[in-house]
Amino acid sequence: MLSIETIHTFSAAHALRLPTGGTEPLHGHDFRLTVRIAADTLDALETVLDFHLLEGAVEKIIAPFRNANLNDLAPFNVSINPSAERIAEHIAQQLQHILPTLDPAAPSRHLRLTEVRLTEAPNCLAIWTPD
Repeated sequence: MLSIETIHTFSAAHALRLPTGGTEPLHGHDFRLTVRIAADTLDALETVLDFHLLEGAVEKIIAPFRNANLNDLAPFNVSINPSAERIAEHIAQQLQHILPTLDPAAPSRHLRLTEVRLTEAPNCLAIWTPD
């Protein structure tokens, strides 16, 4: 198995909804997102996937988050708290839907998302991995 990673940054604000009611104060972060995908075999170019294709797919997913209040955006505007864990999970779910479209041979090569890491603040990160 071989894997690649791309790293992305975006600034956004959020306020977690507290179990006791209300929300914590609205505050911002410079999020750092790392996405890792793997494949059992390389493609015709001898790559896991063209880095530019992966970067473009991730950028489409996070574009609405840039300089936004995450509490105002789906799926965080209803019942899902915009915690680092849930943001990482949301990005992973979106990318899992897009990934097969980036390479027609993805299923035969077992191209898959293996990790999403979202750093909210120095030394504070959430990690999503598939079940």
